[in-house]
Amino acid sequence: MIAITHGKLLTVANGTIENGTLLIDNGKITAIGKDIAIPQGAEILNASGKWVTPGLIDAHTHISTFNEPHWLPHIGDGNEITSPVTAQIRGIDALNPFDMAIGAARSAGFTTCYTGPGSANVIGGTGLSFKLKNAATVQEIAIEGSEMMKMALGENPKRCYGSEKKMPMTRMGTGAVLRKALFDAKQYSDALAAGKVVKRDFDLEALVPVVRGEMRCRIHCHRADDIVTAIRIAEEFNLDYTIEHCTEGYKILDFLKSKKAKVIIGPLLMGPQKFEIWGCRQDTPAVFEKAGIEDFCLMADDSSATKWLPVHVGIAMRNGLSFEQALKCVTINPAKLLKLEDRIGSLEVGKDADIAIFNGMPFSNLTLCEQVIIDGKSEFVRQEGDL
Repeated sequence: MIAITHGKLLTVANGTIENGTLLIDNGKITAIGKDIAIPQGAEILNASGKWVTPGLIDAHTHISTFNEPHWLPHIGDGNEITSPVTAQIRGIDALNPFDMAIGAARSAGFTTCYTGPGSANVIGGTGLSFKLKNAATVQEIAIEGSEMMKMALGENPKRCYGSEKKMPMTRMGTGAVLRKALFDAKQYSDALAAGKVVKRDFDLEALVPVVRGEMRCRIHCHRADDIVTAIRIAEEFNLDYTIEHCTEGYKILDFLKSKKAKVIIGPLLMGPQKFEIWGCRQDTPAVFEKAGIEDFCLMADDSSATKWLPVHVGIAMRNGLSFEQALKCVTINPAKLLKLEDRIGSLEVGKDADIAIFNGMPFSNLTLCEQVIIDGKSEFVRQEGDL
């Protein structure tokens, strides 16, 4: 058993507990409050003067799929650019527990991330959520049943295939490719449900849970019109979906609010590498909050960028995002988006003991994460000289 004592506990679910105590046993949080009796023999972690939060969560990364240094030829595993539809691709097959990005993210207070294919393909395959534990095999870190399907609109698919004179060359082509794949998957699903004998198709088979509404799809789109197209197609096929990046979402706030869209915003620190991200604004999270859209989270996106996500959050706060909403953006909101809110995202009895301890406000550039606990086990303790 572990007892974290005298800390400033940011529970997310039930406010902040000053000078609080949190008990951990068998990988779960067993008690939290101000007047908690500490069982004899418990390991005591004195968090006096520290900020104790749920383990941070990045719901959109490419950790290990774009392993470092991913700019070198033949190093990155993120995009299978052989067909615009590669639904059968599985991100778990590229997840390397020894990837340096995992340790870097863990040292910044992160305990859970989602990783998966990039956005070169219209349908890129499944990603998954995983715990950032020190481990030797992917089975030790992968969260079973957490798979979601990657889809992409906008510039990336038409750039990758249009340059080869292949479909899609245009946004119209991208929409057509996506609709045809979903239509074919629906027919395949209906045939299976009817007990018909069908020729096995691994891409269509992978899309069956998507068209049945059993698997969430993650739709990459930056421009406002691409966001609208994504939602239109998702509704056409009754998909459970999220909008990834949502760079120009501030242009269509009322529309997003009416659709109750689940959104991941970011990254906020982007250069103008592509036309579709020229509209990036660092006040977008604050604009969403002001508009009454609170069910969103933030991402850092790149393979090793998760360690900098607290900086992105701090920049969002500088531009008007409240601290309460900022904390939710990297805790309970991504947990909900990943369908893991019953396990992670807040400090509550019965949840996984995934905890980060900071020496100050977590989103300040002057703050360091001092310790990380995952599933009740200490996985990182900052040592002198650690970066």
